[in-house]
Formats: sequence, structure tokens, C-alpha cells
Amino acid sequence: MDWRDFAQRMGVMAHDLLAQESVDATLERITSAATELVEDCDAAGILVLVRGKAVTLAPSQPLAARLDQLQHELGEGPCFDAVRAVVPGRVFRVADLTGVESRWPDFVPAARDLGVGSMMGFLLFTGDEEFGALNFYSHQPDAFTETSEAAGVLLASHAAVALSSARSHAQLEEAVATRHQIGEAMGILMARHRITGEQAFNVLRRYSQDNNTKLGDVARQVSEQGVLT
Repeated sequence: MDWRDFAQRMGVMAHDLLAQESVDATLERITSAATELVEDCDAAGILVLVRGKAVTLAPSQPLAARLDQLQHELGEGPCFDAVRAVVPGRVFRVADLTGVESRWPDFVPAARDLGVGSMMGFLLFTGDEEFGALNFYSHQPDAFTETSEAAGVLLASHAAVALSSARSHAQLEEAVATRHQIGEAMGILMARHRITGEQAFNVLRRYSQDNNTKLGDVARQVSEQGVLT
């Protein structure tokens, strides 16, 4: 691999990641970069476990989603191990899926039947209730080498930072929008019932608690309907 060329392309990719306007767009750029920057990578995706359920985000090809779902159905597989933190170092590389693999006796032959020759993955991010891994798939056996793994580590590191930034930005935008909605709802209640701002906020808060509804959703109802039903 020409590491100077790789570094230049990584720089362009890092800029592209930070320029994306949404979390979904960032995820799509990450998986497309995987197929662009890692030689012989035919498909890529991000496998996430949310409360034990497998979800594939931004698969570059349907194959990536099918393989992730297959691991979920079988309850085994290298990507599954990565997101469950079973793999030491949070990195895995299976060079050749054409042979016998005792760690995943059901998954490997099924993946081989789908035309997968090798795969590798990297822990991408963790949260309180979800874990994710960036996964690479190739139709060719022995496609991914130690050099491929090194490139994958660099890509995953950049991707994790960009994804964290995108998620934080999205959460901030949601918080600002919710705050604006609450203020608007308080204004409506103050004008309609001739109450103070503190009293209006308490009305929203009590309704939220009594109905087990998020405060932002309560405020949205008032803003759209003018009343609490």
C-alpha cells in the first residue's frame, strides 16, 4: 500500500465526514469510505446491538445487512463478537472463510454460501445501551492482510470521532428545538389562561409526568393543538 496516497485520501475523507449534515449521511460516508480505501473490500456496514437486537446501519451493499442479520439469527459470528466485546482488543480479522472455523460452526458455512471469502471488523463506538462495529467483507479468501487491518484501524478511528461529533450535534439541535417548543407552548398557556411562566411550565411538567410523555412531546401538542387533551 502507498501510505502517502492513503494518508491524503484519509484527509479528504475526514473532511467529508465532518461536512455531512446528518448522522445518517455520516454513517453512509463511513461505509462508502471503507470500500474506497481498503483494497478488496466489496461491502461494508455498521452492526449495532440495541437492547440485544442487531441493526445494520448504512450498508454499502445488501450483502452486509444480510450477513449481520444472519449472525443475529444464529447467535454467533465475528461481528457479533466484536460488538459484544468478546474479541480481545476489539478487532477481528478472519482471513479465510473457505475452511473450517470452530468458533462459528454455523455462521462460517452460511457466509461462504453467500459468497464471502474473508471479513474483518473494528469496534466503532459504545453507549449505555448500544454497541457498534464497522465491518468489512470481501468475496475473496485471504483478501484482508495485516496492512488491511492497519488501514481499517485508522479508518475506524476517524469514523468514531466523526460519528460522535455528528451524534452530539444532532442531540444539540434536538435540545435547542425542544427548548424552543417548550417556550412556545408556555407562551400559549400563559396567554390562554393568564398565568405566569412558572405556572405554565408546571402545567407542562405535571402533564408530562401524569401521562408518562416526554416534555418535548407535550409542548409540541400544545403548540400544534393549542390545548392539552
